[in-house]
Amino acid sequence: MNARTSAALAGAACGCLALAAQAADLPRRAPPPPLPSLPVFTWTGFYAGVNAGYAFPTGSGGFTDPTYGTVTGGGRSGGFAGGGQIGYNYQFTPGSGVVVGVEADIQGAAFAKADAAYLGTTPYYSVRPSLDYFGTVRARLGYAFDRVLVYGTGGFAYGGGARATDAGAYPYTLPSTDRTGYAGGGGIEYAFTDKLSAKVEALYLHLGRGTNAATYYNASVPAFYGAGKQDSGFAVVRAGVNYRF
Repeated sequence: MNARTSAALAGAACGCLALAAQAADLPRRAPPPPLPSLPVFTWTGFYAGVNAGYAFPTGSGGFTDPTYGTVTGGGRSGGFAGGGQIGYNYQFTPGSGVVVGVEADIQGAAFAKADAAYLGTTPYYSVRPSLDYFGTVRARLGYAFDRVLVYGTGGFAYGGGARATDAGAYPYTLPSTDRTGYAGGGGIEYAFTDKLSAKVEALYLHLGRGTNAATYYNASVPAFYGAGKQDSGFAVVRAGVNYRF
């Protein structure tokens, strides 16, 4: 190896060392920032909404009196029911998980009722008042699959209507029609956005006789004035929308 070749190799080695030292002094490249994560949906919070549907009786429409026996027939038909609801949900784990809550609603009702029934072959006229409104206060327990909530519900129910009064040949005035009972059912709800959801649910309600729902009988007509021990169970199928606060 001659002197010229040795000098060239020495120069190349010095150049490599200089480049290595310069690269070591450069700042290290920072890793790219992580992508922002989307917020996880939760059902927790207050809500209010409206609903509408159909209510229909589950009994035969007859009624029973301890003195005059069982009066049958006089079948009842259902009708429109609609109103509003408010409530609160709490979800234990965002995304999917158990949801508990409470809901209160009040409904206006348009129930048709029969005016006549029969004890044997003798017609008896029931002038019991119709159910003009009803409502519930219920607990809810369900499971959320992200934006889909499946739930069961049950609790207190109440209802009533206008007092039936007649000033004709056989005057009468019925006592208070307010009644209380229980309600139970279930439904499914879907959240279209973080604020707006829609639901479909079915409930069964049973309202008792109330505190002053006596039966009055007039042999001259003959007629029963009042509801007696009428079967007061009915079902409601309805759809609704909720706005979540």
